[in-house]
Amino acid sequence: MEILMSVTIGVLFMCATYMMLSKSLIRIIIGTGLLSHGAHLLILTMGGLKKDAAAPLLGQHADSYVDPLPQALILTAIVISFGVTSFILVLAYRAYQELGTDNMEQLRGNEGND
Repeated sequence: MEILMSVTIGVLFMCATYMMLSKSLIRIIIGTGLLSHGAHLLILTMGGLKKDAAAPLLGQHADSYVDPLPQALILTAIVISFGVTSFILVLAYRAYQELGTDNMEQLRGNEGND
């Protein structure tokens, strides 16, 4: 299971890097979303995937328990990435309203320098 998750994380990081290197602002935003999802899966996989582990509750006796710390970190990271993504979307919408483009080269003003 860890091998499958590692391949999935690698594919997400690869797609995110490709999309963040493009010129379109929307693709950059989607790339940052993919990168955050890859990071969430990476934290979950590093915490260890157990098949028959029980929830860490008092009074419950089991052979192995699930570590709650990676799940808490992922929950916090999801909230932070949602806030950052919404801020970037609003910023991109406002830039498109003002300048009429989402091309990063035109937003930088490097269109006529070549």
